Amino acid sequence: EVQLVESGGGLAQAGGSLRLSCEASGFVFDDYAIAWFRQAPGKEREGVACISSGDGAPYYTGSVKGRFTISTDSAKNTVFLQMDSLKAEDTAVYYCAADITGIFENYCSSYALIDMDYWGKGTRVTVSS
Repeated sequence: EVQLVESGGGLAQAGGSLRLSCEASGFVFDDYAIAWFRQAPGKEREGVACISSGDGAPYYTGSVKGRFTISTDSAKNTVFLQMDSLKAEDTAVYYCAADITGIFENYCSSYALIDMDYWGKGTRVTVSS
C-alpha cells in the first residue's frame, strides 16, 4: 500500500525558512513522480514543485522559483521541500502527491494538470508578515 506522510509545517516569519518532508512507503524511487501542491484558504489548489524520473531537472511554479527547492533522499524514501525567503502568500496547506506508473518524459512540465494517484493528508504552513 502506497502511503505519503507530510511533516515539517508550522509557523514561520516572513523571510524565514521551513523544510517540509514527505515520507513515502509502498514503493521505491525508481519510476516515479513526486510533487508538492498547496491550497491557501479560499483558493484553488496549485502545483508548487515537481521532481520525476522522467525529467532532467525539478520543476517549480513561478512564484516559488529561486526560493523553494525540491529534493529526494532515495535511501530514506523521502522527498523534501526546502522553503526559504518565505512570504505571507506562501501560507497554505501543503500536500505531497505521487505517481509510480506511466511516468513519461518531461512529466513535470504538465504535472499540475495530471490527476496524481497518491496523496498525503497535508501539513499546514503559516507565514506571518
